[in-house]
Amino acid sequence: MVQEDKKRYSEEELKEFEVLISQKLEASRNELNYIKETLSKRNDSGTDNTSGTSKLLEDGADTSERENLSQLAARQQKFIQQLESALVRIKNGTYGICIDTGRLIPKERLRAVPHTQQTIEAKLKRT
Repeated sequence: MVQEDKKRYSEEELKEFEVLISQKLEASRNELNYIKETLSKRNDSGTDNTSGTSKLLEDGADTSERENLSQLAARQQKFIQQLESALVRIKNGTYGICIDTGRLIPKERLRAVPHTQQTIEAKLKRT
């Protein structure tokens, strides 16, 4: 059967994507935990009593780095939620179907962006 004629991926195909997504999910959760640990260590007050201008510069750099880590953590959290949603779509049989066109999203795209809900054509039309 040609992919264009298929309406859904088979159980075996969905299992392949489920394994891929589960691996990405575990790696993403580990990365998020690392970022959170780094943030909590940054928030601990150091015992270094450096005085003067260098302390002000360090505080500014620390604030900037904390903001960057917070943004990274937020992006990672969003990615985890998207991956979790993809697993739900696998369970309910809607995974791999474009929300705009109703057509199957090519496997190559799903392997590259396993949480996507659109074909590349549909995504490009939206932007």
